[in-house]
Amino acid sequence: MSGTPRRWTLAELAQDAALSANAFRSDRLGNSDAWAAQYNAAYEKFSLLFEKLGNLGSGALTDGQLADVYDARLGEALRYLAGPPVSDDDLRVIADVASLAPGMLKKRPDELRKVYEVIERIIDPFRFPWVASGASPTEQQRQTALTASAVLLAAQRLATERRHDGKEGQETRVKNYLRDMGFDEVPTAAIHTLVKGPQTMQFCAECQLGDRKADVVVRLHDTRLMAIECKVSNSATNSVKRLNNDAAVKADYWLKQFGTAQVVPAAMLSGVFKVLNLEQAQSRGLSLFWSHDLSKLTEFIDSTR
Repeated sequence: MSGTPRRWTLAELAQDAALSANAFRSDRLGNSDAWAAQYNAAYEKFSLLFEKLGNLGSGALTDGQLADVYDARLGEALRYLAGPPVSDDDLRVIADVASLAPGMLKKRPDELRKVYEVIERIIDPFRFPWVASGASPTEQQRQTALTASAVLLAAQRLATERRHDGKEGQETRVKNYLRDMGFDEVPTAAIHTLVKGPQTMQFCAECQLGDRKADVVVRLHDTRLMAIECKVSNSATNSVKRLNNDAAVKADYWLKQFGTAQVVPAAMLSGVFKVLNLEQAQSRGLSLFWSHDLSKLTEFIDSTR
């Protein structure tokens, strides 16, 4: 058959894994601007929250003040007063309220009060030591609490952003690369037989291929479908989950469901991967490509003409 995907040698896998890890390290070391942006945004949120809550001092808060917190979209910062921070879902359940939507809480001051009472009970005593005594904070205590809270929220925000941007950014790069090769993106559709889905010189994203979802599905020149999983890993340990327990499992399924002559399961990788995991995934029929060297994807697709 034309266009048989290459099976990389152990030395080639090791070389690409090293290059990918180096790219990951460079990206992390150059991320100081993103951290500063997240920290500054979080500090502003907590400063405004403290202002609206009277610096968490001894004064009683009115329903209007509490409603103003949610009107100002400070619900997230309010949750981060807890030690440890509490999620939206957990707070809603613990407070026993129907919704944390600002509009709903404004109409139901009794539920708004219940939400704040939960936060008061689980407020972090290390960041806000003055609350238990009913005193007002000193300026040093206030600044320390603002800084610590901003760091806590910024760290979580940046971690979430990295997870989202890693996979989403990689999918975007793959799709843009396919467009540069002359492929057109078509609307997503469930693919249960090989004649369905994208046709010649087409691809689709987030497609249901059989009973499993693929990040990108490409119609190769020889009519086969190539299912590409975009995998980003931040550690060698994490690569087992991303590669072997997810992408390789999907490859097993697609090959059994559609046959080796009809589908090409593949993974587009970036980040940190253990060479052993790469070798194991490849042995299960998963074709491996790297975001730092997309030319190899071009070579394979061209070989299917």
